[in-house]
Amino acid sequence: MERKTLSPDELFPRLREGDRVALGRAITLIESTRPADQGPASALINACLPFSGHSIRLGISGTPGAGKSTFIDAFGSMLTADGHSIAVLAIDPSSGVHHGSILGDKTRMDQLSRDPKAFIRPSPAGTTLGGVARKTRETIILCEAAGFTHILVETVGVGQSETAVQAMTDLFILLLIPGAGDELQGIKRGIVEMADLVIIHKADGERMSLARDAQMQYQRALHLFPERPSGQTVPVLLASSVERTGLKEVKDTIQASVHALQVNGYFASHRMEQAGFWFKESLMDQLATWVFTHFQADYKLLEAEVLEGKTSPFSAADLFMRKITGPRAD
Repeated sequence: MERKTLSPDELFPRLREGDRVALGRAITLIESTRPADQGPASALINACLPFSGHSIRLGISGTPGAGKSTFIDAFGSMLTADGHSIAVLAIDPSSGVHHGSILGDKTRMDQLSRDPKAFIRPSPAGTTLGGVARKTRETIILCEAAGFTHILVETVGVGQSETAVQAMTDLFILLLIPGAGDELQGIKRGIVEMADLVIIHKADGERMSLARDAQMQYQRALHLFPERPSGQTVPVLLASSVERTGLKEVKDTIQASVHALQVNGYFASHRMEQAGFWFKESLMDQLATWVFTHFQADYKLLEAEVLEGKTSPFSAADLFMRKITGPRAD
């Protein structure tokens, strides 16, 4: 039997009551690429907007094998035990090609997947980071309107996904592991510079000595970086999700950091900057879609000339822009 499609007017009150089925359908609606769904999706997001913005948004990234999912499971379970409700979202731009790894992640989040105060949502399948990230940003609004107090956004893919996550969260948390060779090698400086909190994960058993060494190395390295726009220093903590150690310190540090950012005004200004960033990103995305839809033949013709070496990429781009906008008075 075909499932009835609910309108935004039907979804909104159920979503506000915390109905998980309605939330899931609402997210599916905003993830849809069907032109007919764009209007209802925008209407639903606008309805939810006044009820959003009250959660703590945390970005979670880390090196391969750092145990992001295990950490989220343990840390998230601690938050729900304290009475909070959490939504776990993932950014995985590779999912359209490899079908992603979020299913495996959900099996590693054994406690949260069964916790009535937790909601885990895979990222939409897609081959471009921009579209996936924008849908995740909109999903945050829906989850906040549904009453979740903490939103955890995990980077499943690699590359620019960390930048996208930082642009939609209040604190960016970087998980690293001890004993992976030279601790300062293989980590992009830019990713470390984005971090608001560094956690040396899997700090237990025989790795404890290596974890302390890694902690000291990163503490020293972070002192060499320019002062952060927030004015805050970056703590480097030790934690083990298996032994459940260090998690309370992580929670307390996050609470203290958020409070400090709210007091100095950076919390609000940062969110305003993020809203402006996503307006621009969304506008550029829609403009690109419109242009390539309406001028596809012209694009293909110029692309062929570029590939054949008849026209330079720069000249072709200029010609394409003139085709779109008409002759310009330079």
